[in-house]
Amino acid sequence: MKLEGIHHITAITADAQRNVDFYAGLLGLRLVKKTVNQDQPSVYHLFYADEGGDPGSDLTFFEFPGTPPGRAGAGMVHRIVWRVGSSEALDFWAERLRAGGHESQRDGDSLRFSDPEGLDHQLVVSQVADQPLIAEHPEVPSELALQGFDAARAYSADPERSLPRLEDTLGFKPQDGAWEARGDSRGGRWAYDEPPAESGLQGAGSVHHIAWASLMDDHEAWRERVAEAGLNPTPVIDRFYFRSIYFREPSGVLFEIATIGPGFAVDEPADELGQHLALPPFLEDMRDKIEPILTPIENPRQIKA
Repeated sequence: MKLEGIHHITAITADAQRNVDFYAGLLGLRLVKKTVNQDQPSVYHLFYADEGGDPGSDLTFFEFPGTPPGRAGAGMVHRIVWRVGSSEALDFWAERLRAGGHESQRDGDSLRFSDPEGLDHQLVVSQVADQPLIAEHPEVPSELALQGFDAARAYSADPERSLPRLEDTLGFKPQDGAWEARGDSRGGRWAYDEPPAESGLQGAGSVHHIAWASLMDDHEAWRERVAEAGLNPTPVIDRFYFRSIYFREPSGVLFEIATIGPGFAVDEPADELGQHLALPPFLEDMRDKIEPILTPIENPRQIKA
């Protein structure tokens, strides 16, 4: 039983339109699902990914309008690392970011930058044979596009506490100062850094949680294993597009184990993903109340298509 790398990473934004403009417009990801936070359906939950909405490329945001800026601290993810195909891709993204008014820092085969709310990103030239997870965008050639997640980095004051749970419970393998969760088809890396002196604040531009991918048939067994390790997982929660369990690993980061499937095309055609407000069946009877309180969003991909 193995985790198939990173499933998705979920962060917070205060401004859905600016968020869509950056991730679907500038970074060239596809908005694959425009829905709501199932635990607080008065706010958006936006999903960006490759063309098929595949796990391993899926960055999501809860929109809490007006929420103050967040600050990553101990027990929080502070950087999202993406794969690209070449050094030429890094050149392309440095120039595209510059033209869009965003600074970046090049260091060999990597490029760092932040989104408009301060969420830290890094692009690295891929060193693995995993399938590239690419979105189509009229301004981003496919050979230069983002290829899905490579890693995530978190702050921890005592990473040694987490190692038994990472390695013995979740099956992560040490790799060059980090740990890798690798299944039969995909892998993703996890690393800790020393935290800043200031404590973390959940808010705009901060990561809420990271999810690791499980085969559907293994999901209940993962919950049992996590429970036996004393990590107090939630019951399995049916999110309609996938199933989830949540728990905090010993360094304090909120982990999720999410299933590969059913997927985002379960309730709308694959060629229309993200174009309309999608609600899971248990919220559909609230549509007349939910839709009027959500600010309309213009998707730059649809405008340019």
